[in-house]
Parts: sequence; C-alpha cells; structure tokens
Amino acid sequence: MTSSSHTPSPLETVVFDELEGILDDLRTRCDETPQWEFCEGFMAAVICSRRRIDAAEYLPVLLGTPADGDAPDPEGGSFASQVQRERFLALWNQRWNEVVTALDAEVNSLEDARCYCPEVMDIRAAVAEMPAEEQAAFRREELPAFAQVWALGFMYAVENWPAEWAMPRDKDAARSLDRALQAVVALTEDDTAAPEVSPLGEDGAPSASVARLNAFGEAIWAVYDLREIWRALGPRVESVLKAAAPGRNA
Repeated sequence: MTSSSHTPSPLETVVFDELEGILDDLRTRCDETPQWEFCEGFMAAVICSRRRIDAAEYLPVLLGTPADGDAPDPEGGSFASQVQRERFLALWNQRWNEVVTALDAEVNSLEDARCYCPEVMDIRAAVAEMPAEEQAAFRREELPAFAQVWALGFMYAVENWPAEWAMPRDKDAARSLDRALQAVVALTEDDTAAPEVSPLGEDGAPSASVARLNAFGEAIWAVYDLREIWRALGPRVESVLKAAAPGRNA
C-alpha cells in the first residue's frame, strides 16, 4: 500500500510558509524550536491522545514557551509579541481543525481527498535537485528520511504523556495499540534502501524506497486506528481508594 502524493493549494502553501516563518523567529531565541513537520506529527499525537490536552499544557512542551502565568525562561522559547502568539495559534488551530476533520472522516483509501495527509517535506529530494555546488554543503549532514521528522514529533508527544498512552487492560485493544504505535515508530528509523521513488510527486528526484512509501501509508492508517482506539475506550478512570470504615466496636 502506498500513500498518495499531496500538492498543497496556494493558500495552504502560504499558511505553512507563515508557520515556518514564526518557528524560524522563535528559533532565534531558542535553538531547539522544531520545524513544522515535527509540530505536525506532535499535533496528530495530541489529537489522538486518550484525553483532551489543552494548548496551555502542550505548547510549553512543544515550543519551550512559558506556561500560563510563568515568567519566560532565559533558555526557553518565547514569542516576539502577543500578536505573533495569537497569529501562530490561529494558524495552528486552523490546521488542528483540518486534521480532526480528516481523522473523523470515514475513508477507505489514501487517495480519498478527505484522508489525513501529513504536511511533510522531502529534504533528500530537495537537496538532490540542487546544483552540484550547493549539494556540497550537505554532504556531511545526515538528511532525515521521508516523514522521519513527522514520526519523531508524533512519538515525542507520546513519550511526554506516558499515562495517556499506557496499554489498556483490554487485550485486543492493547494489541491494536501496540501494532499502530509500531507503525509510527518504524518511520522514526532511517530509510537505508536505495531511493526508487519521489514521495511527493512523479516528477521529483527519487529520494525514498518503495518500502518507505508503504510504511508511510501504514503509519497514516495507524493514526486513524489510534484515534479510534482511544475514542472507543474513553478517558482513563482514576481509581478511588476508600479508607477502611470503622467497625462497630471502634
């Protein structure tokens, strides 16, 4: 099974470029600020989480920005202004709603226009299409494999809320959860096979193996499975421990 190619509309391209621009600016104050592809994976995991996690809780984890009421950390991230923060959140919420709509749609094919299609970059193809003199600057760098950064962002969210991703008691649900998570984890690994195809377009330079493209498709279906598993089980129910009642003679 392979994934469909995805060519964003001009409006989508402008939106994602603006998000990357804000992240670039945040990176001038915190060099650990992630790229949008990482944020995209993180967002998908938060959406699929067993309980609803609010932006006030997850944004400091993702961007290193101060939590509500906290003073800025000199070594953390910070928006340049309240206007920039509100603009980022507006664009973030726009994409959030798109992902939720896609994951809640009943789709049977990755070719369905309603299907969730992660916004990922093909760094290896982009470098391969550069002039030789520009490619030289990347020869010693380990370029991420197709969708690897997205998968790392997804698993970063899973690792930061382990209680919400703990295996359920139901054995069938636990097996499904483990299988789905392993499909995403597989994308966090490098694609070491010979490049055979261009994931984002037929005219692009080959940058990924067919196996990688198939794994990407399986990871997308895994996200649908994860969304459904937690929705079916519902939020965790905390155990309530009652103190022993006093006996008659107490």
